[in-house]
Amino acid sequence: MIHYHGTPLTPAADMAQAFARRHAMVSWSDPRQMEVAAEVCQSVALDNGAFPAWMAGTPYDFDGFADWAEKWVRHPAVDWCVIPDKIDGTEAENDALLRDWGLPAAVSVPVWHMHESIDRLARLAADFPRVALGSSGEFAVVGTEAWWLRIADAMDTICDADGRPMVKLHGLRMLDPGVFSRLPLSSADSTNVARNVGMDSAWRQSYAPKSRAMRALILMERIELHASAAYWDRSAICAYQNNQLFG
Repeated sequence: MIHYHGTPLTPAADMAQAFARRHAMVSWSDPRQMEVAAEVCQSVALDNGAFPAWMAGTPYDFDGFADWAEKWVRHPAVDWCVIPDKIDGTEAENDALLRDWGLPAAVSVPVWHMHESIDRLARLAADFPRVALGSSGEFAVVGTEAWWLRIADAMDTICDADGRPMVKLHGLRMLDPGVFSRLPLSSADSTNVARNVGMDSAWRQSYAPKSRAMRALILMERIELHASAAYWDRSAICAYQNNQLFG
């Protein structure tokens, strides 16, 4: 799977060092490191920034994101972008945003919100080659018992009899090995690394790396040592570690 690490990571020099040859997700809510990511990363995905806007209660700039995404999806390093969505919106509202979106499906990824119907997930999978899974509503906290039961129902629908997803699946805010190692995701993202490299109190042991770049490299490697599950197995929600490679 592809592990997308969220930006920004400051200072910029440390970001360039840590993200070199890795995969980045750059958000429209803070695109200041887009140019650097496009230069040093293996690949880049564009997040629409709807979640930070929703958390902050600020208006969302649909047209601004659309112009920005249209520009950057033409860059060789950029693979796809997340179509704007309304986190707590109705299915009709989010379907309307899909209809208003102008970029082709090949580079556009819709979000299925976990509080929405499973039927909508099936519809999105029929129309797009990749679907992002977003935690929302009563399932907003990733990894709770309710969250796992809901994601299990989604996987039962989106995967075939052998547990293979019918489309590529991306886990929004799911770059936790305890989560993605149990799901057949093609990719997942989080800003965990960027957030934690600046927490000096967490890096006080004798051999703690001093630069944020070195801290980031340690965290990234720990995450990237884990792969997603090869197929969906409902019993996996009861186990923390993915052992499918070992039979």
